[in-house]
Amino acid sequence: MNALPDRPKLSRLFRMQWEEAQGAWVLLYPEGMVKLNQSAAEILKRCDGERDVKAIVADLETTFSATGLLPDVQDFLHSAVERGWVA
Repeated sequence: MNALPDRPKLSRLFRMQWEEAQGAWVLLYPEGMVKLNQSAAEILKRCDGERDVKAIVADLETTFSATGLLPDVQDFLHSAVERGWVA
C-alpha cells in the first residue's frame, strides 16, 4: 500500500464538479468521468493541498457530527492515490 501524501490534493489530471445531469459530484478527466458517492466527494472536496489527513478527518467529523472516521478516510485516500485521483 502506497504512503499517503502529507497534504493530499486532487491530481491535475482531474477536475471535480457538480454534475446536475448525474445528480452527483463527478471527477472529470480526458478519457471520461467518475461519478462519486457522497462520502468520496466530501473527502475529495477537502483535498486542497493545504490540509493534512488529520485536518481533513477533523473537518469531516465536525461537519457531520461523527467520530472515528480516520480509518475509513485513510482507506479511501489510499484507493484514490492508487487510482491517480490524489497526489
